[in-house]
Amino acid sequence: MSTQIAKVISWIVALLVPIALVLGAVRILLSPVYLVFEYNTPAFPPDPFGFTKEERLFWSGLALDYLLNDEGVEFLGDLRFPKGQLAPLQSCKYMDDCTQLYNSRELEHMVDVKNVVQAALKVWYASLIGIFVLGLWAWFGRGWTEYRRGLSRGGWLTLILIAAILAFVLLAFGVLFVAFHNIFFDSGTWTFLFSDTLIRLFPERFWRDTFLIVGLVAGGGGALIGYLLRDRSKRAN
Repeated sequence: MSTQIAKVISWIVALLVPIALVLGAVRILLSPVYLVFEYNTPAFPPDPFGFTKEERLFWSGLALDYLLNDEGVEFLGDLRFPKGQLAPLQSCKYMDDCTQLYNSRELEHMVDVKNVVQAALKVWYASLIGIFVLGLWAWFGRGWTEYRRGLSRGGWLTLILIAAILAFVLLAFGVLFVAFHNIFFDSGTWTFLFSDTLIRLFPERFWRDTFLIVGLVAGGGGALIGYLLRDRSKRAN
């Protein structure tokens, strides 16, 4: 492998590493374990309209299932609970006795969220495959030293990027939250009433903590990769 090709591979890897780490952290949090953790964090705000912790875990778990499965929006649209009751963990016998869990605007937004999540997971898989394939190419093409340098650069790049984002989260989370949604969703399609189910299940505190944890996981992984591979490269030289 020529020196120029090895350097190109090194920089491609450096750009793929942040994508793999950030989306990997997101994938880790797309699990029932994270829901249990988050709802049990100290001073997590209770639902002012009456959802208990158990009910939040039940309904949010179904929302998470929808984002990861191949079902249509009816998976959520068919969820109902008896009128006059908050949200017992039981189904209704007759439709006339039931209230739909999500309104039409919430269902439309969940379709958009699912599309974003599914696309993000495909990008994550592609980044992992890219890093792996380039690693094989570097190994058999004798460009392993530059490849490792690319991994190290990518780790430090991830840490710098995440540090900037975490600073923004701590200083102006509202601005970041709005900007994030305006990038991925049409304006006006992601705002809801405080009494809507999505806000009751996932208040602002939930998203602030999620941004922080994604940042800590991805940034910690980046720092580890950058530090360990940097030392090995020095010893190799």
